Amino acid sequence: MVGGDILIVIPARGGSKGIPLKNLAKVGGKTLIERVANVVNKLTIPKKVIVSTDHQAIADEAVRVGLEVPFWRPEELSGPIVSDVDVLIHALNSLETAEKTFEFILMLQPTSPLRQLHHITETIAMLTSGGYDSVLTVSETDSKSHPLKQLCVLDNKLEYYDRAGEKIIARQQLTPVYHRNGAAYGMTRDCLLNQKTTIGKNCGAVIVDEPLANIDTPLDLALANWLLDNQSFGFSS
Repeated sequence: MVGGDILIVIPARGGSKGIPLKNLAKVGGKTLIERVANVVNKLTIPKKVIVSTDHQAIADEAVRVGLEVPFWRPEELSGPIVSDVDVLIHALNSLETAEKTFEFILMLQPTSPLRQLHHITETIAMLTSGGYDSVLTVSETDSKSHPLKQLCVLDNKLEYYDRAGEKIIARQQLTPVYHRNGAAYGMTRDCLLNQKTTIGKNCGAVIVDEPLANIDTPLDLALANWLLDNQSFGFSS
């Protein structure tokens, strides 16, 4: 089989609970689908870009903004607890043929509407030339949310999530930790199909310095709009 372009998958199911039809919510007057389309359409590399959805209104919006919806996501991959891996493998299997395969897969979640083009291009560059089996964008976690500062409530009693937290008296003692921000996930075909993960055994990181909002709740939407309106952050509207 012959390798091909990068496959870019935009997952956008219709059954979100926190915000009904979340992927059609608007930031800066544009739907989340439109915002990801505006960025991905600026990529000049050979690519195949598709939207994986189970909802007609999302499919219609994707087509309106110039994205392709080549298949319908099956019901068993449309529930609230479905692995991204399964969604990506379904997309890959739906599009590959004996003559056309994809060496690299990129997942762009619409719920990271403030992603910038360089977040994607840096991820692709590291993935295709850095020797990694996967690369994803991450943001440094605020020290207040550091694992060593977290607590659990067990039978109405507070316990450290990690007993090592007992020794932390100042944030300067904390080693920085990072969280996935959803701007870009990249992986090789082998990582997806054989390791069955988006974070492989040899995973690279693109550290994003800009503040990003990941949309799950109405508060996240408000934050994204506030960041977009605050010109000091330099986001594109």
